[in-house]
Amino acid sequence: MDRTGFKAALVAAAEAVVASKDVLTRADQAIGDGDHGIGMARGFRAFADALAKLDDAGASACLQAGGKALMMTGGGASGAIFGTFYTASGNALEAEAEPDPTALAAAFAAGLQAVKDRGRAKAGDKTMIDAAEPAIAALAQQQGALPAALEAMAAAARSGMEATRDMVATTGKARALGERSLGHPDPGAMTFTIFCEALARGLR
Repeated sequence: MDRTGFKAALVAAAEAVVASKDVLTRADQAIGDGDHGIGMARGFRAFADALAKLDDAGASACLQAGGKALMMTGGGASGAIFGTFYTASGNALEAEAEPDPTALAAAFAAGLQAVKDRGRAKAGDKTMIDAAEPAIAALAQQQGALPAALEAMAAAARSGMEATRDMVATTGKARALGERSLGHPDPGAMTFTIFCEALARGLR
């Protein structure tokens, strides 16, 4: 997988989140304050625009630039969390490293740890971590071509996201709902899943 193809797939993934604004808004209206879709659409539009300005950039530079743009424009806790994830992931990749399952899994693991350190959340708290953690674990187990590895990552992300329906929120705005947050997927986990699925499609 060359750097041009990976960059294009990242742009397509960001655009998929932008296109999912209404879906994410409805999900957040159920357990939050309803602004997740708007913030993520704005942030991932900036993510895609930042990558469009890069010439011949590798995966590290793309993730760093996208993450920083998202952090600056996404707003709220979600903008900070997702911006942190992509920026830290990019920082963890060697500057000229070609994207492969092993390198990406290690980079995304670093990004996830940065999210945990920043938000003090953990698996089971009904956050994007519940999609990201199993997704990254699945990617780390892949040894083949990157497209197939990302398919496995996306499938694990969706399973993790669906599992958040059975979780009670213990952090963020949804925490105040307690048991009433049951039955609803976490919007952040949905965003992560949408991104992963579109990234995998972009590399098919």
